[in-house]
This record gives sequence, C-alpha cells and structure tokens, in this order.
Amino acid sequence: MSEGAPSEEETAIEGLIIAAVLLGLLEGLTEFIPVSSTGHLVLAVEFFGVKMVPEHVFEIVIQLGAILAVCVVYWRRLWAKAIGLYSDPAARRFAYGILAAFGPAVILGLLIGGYIKDLFFHANVIAAALILGGLVMIIVERRHIPVKFADAEAIPPLTALKIGVIQCLAFIPGVSRSGATIIGARLMGVEAKAAAEFSFFVAIPTMVGATAYDLFKARDHLSADGAAIIAVGFIVSFLSALVIIKPFLAFVAKKGLLPFAYYRIGLGFLIFVLLAAGLGRADG
Repeated sequence: MSEGAPSEEETAIEGLIIAAVLLGLLEGLTEFIPVSSTGHLVLAVEFFGVKMVPEHVFEIVIQLGAILAVCVVYWRRLWAKAIGLYSDPAARRFAYGILAAFGPAVILGLLIGGYIKDLFFHANVIAAALILGGLVMIIVERRHIPVKFADAEAIPPLTALKIGVIQCLAFIPGVSRSGATIIGARLMGVEAKAAAEFSFFVAIPTMVGATAYDLFKARDHLSADGAAIIAVGFIVSFLSALVIIKPFLAFVAKKGLLPFAYYRIGLGFLIFVLLAAGLGRADG
C-alpha cells in the first residue's frame, strides 16, 4: 500500500457513508408517499449488496429523521394542541385519536415484531405486497366514498382506532405505513388530504416507538462507526422529507392515490422480473 492511500477499512467506511446518504435520500422521499419506504430500503440494500448495521436497524432508525421533518413542518399545529390539552376539548380529542391509532401497532409490535422481520423482509414478499397494495388503492379510489371528515384533527378516537388496526398491515414491508393509514382513513370517510396529514401525525409516535425498540434490541451490536452511519442517513432523511411533505400533500389533493397505485404495481412486477433473471434473492 502506498503512503497516504486509504486502508481497506477506511474505503469500506467511505462506501457505507455514500450508501447511507443515498438510502437516507430514498427514505426521506418515500416515507410519506404510499409506496413503502421500508420496502424500498430493503430492496435497495438487497439488490445493490450493501451491508448496513445489523437486523435492518438502519432502515428503521433513519425513518425517524423523516418523522422529525413532520414535527418541523407542523410544529405550530402540534404545539397548539400540546398546550391546549388541559383547556381545549378539541386538542384532547386529537391526542386521544393519535393514541388510539398508535395503540394497535404497539401491541402487535411487542407481540410479534421480531418474527415479522424473519418472515417478511424478503424481496418476493415486498413485490407481492406492492402489487396487492396498489390494487387495493385502485379499488378504494374508484369507490368514491362519501367524505365524513375533512380535517385530520376532527377524526374521532373510535374511527382513529379502526385506522390504527388497518395500519398494522404495514408491518409487512411493501404494504407502506402511510399507505395503510391513508387507505384506512379513506375507508372511514376521511378526505384524501386530511387522510395524508393524519398519517403524518400517527407516524410520530409510531416511528419513535419503533426506533427506540430497535435501537434497544441492537444496543450490543452497534459500533461507533455504525452509529455514525445511522446519523448520516438520519440527517439526509430529515432534509429530503422536509422538501417532499408539502408537494406530496398538494399532489394528493389534486391527483389522489391512483398514480402511486400504478407505480406500486409496476415496481412489484419489475422486482419479480429481476428475481427471475437471477438479480437479487427472493428470500432476502
């Protein structure tokens, strides 16, 4: 090795940092659109052969960066609800609704979260989930369900609980947390833009909980380099999500979910073609 040339370890770390930047960008751009950010991350890691920190921790944790973007974009509304909890019935109803929608994911995650990764974090499962989720979106969008709630903050706790149950389908990579939440809300009569905003708000406790849980489980396997790589992905995810939130809402209000449904179906079939050609592994 010539003097001053980077070592193999340094080269490997540089490669991981570049991968973290690209995956963080992918996460931030897909977290809030109903195409499954986790599915995209798992597929990217699989098809490009990138070895990140263990047990899909990187893919889970960097989602928190995107969620932080929601807190920044909606900080005035969230702060108003927080300070109004003791005096404003509407603020309390909003908080109860978010907790109700968040609850089923907590229970299911604690019961079977570990098994889900072993069973479903595979390319063929993600492809199938993308296609089936796209077909469901098309069916729901074409039903023209009457709007009962035009404001995300007006969704009653019982309705929010039902949406939360449907959100649990997103434990399967490829289903999409935002997609399941939005479709669940649409089925309950929530207007499209309000359904998207509600998915943002529910994501805050959901992803904070998931991130804390995964970091705790992986605490003995994380090195300083691993933590630094996660931090890079986290920051890039935050910045890219910050850019996408408002344009996504405007797009959904104007075009609905059908464009995302067609994208999901096309991507799902493309993955099956790539797997059939021997690129990537169906079993992850």
